[in-house]
Amino acid sequence: MKKITDKLFWVVALAVGTLFVMQQLGANEGVDAKQALGMAQQGALLLDVRQPEEYTAIHAPDAKLIPLGELPARMQEISAYKDKPIAVICRSGRRSAKAVELLREAGYSNVSNVAGGMQGWESDGLEVVRM
Repeated sequence: MKKITDKLFWVVALAVGTLFVMQQLGANEGVDAKQALGMAQQGALLLDVRQPEEYTAIHAPDAKLIPLGELPARMQEISAYKDKPIAVICRSGRRSAKAVELLREAGYSNVSNVAGGMQGWESDGLEVVRM
């Protein structure tokens, strides 16, 4: 009986681990900065999830700022994009990956992480706003 219980434990652990890895990979799927710019030019929302001081220092033109910590409470502000493309950007891509996960869990169906974040945006020579 112990062998069956041990095998069952490992099967369940493997299944849960596989699901976790798949979820993390899905949250990290993304687009590069040039692709995100193209999406924005086609009407996608460019959502910046950094802190206000980071956004003030440098941001992509027309990016909407909703800091990651405020995103769950402010999703109604972007509800018009529930089924439309959203490109989520931060400094390097980590916070935006978390935001992608939160948005997908809330039913947003077309969300992409901007790989490399604003660092990639700027290094690609794309237009930025400095205040």
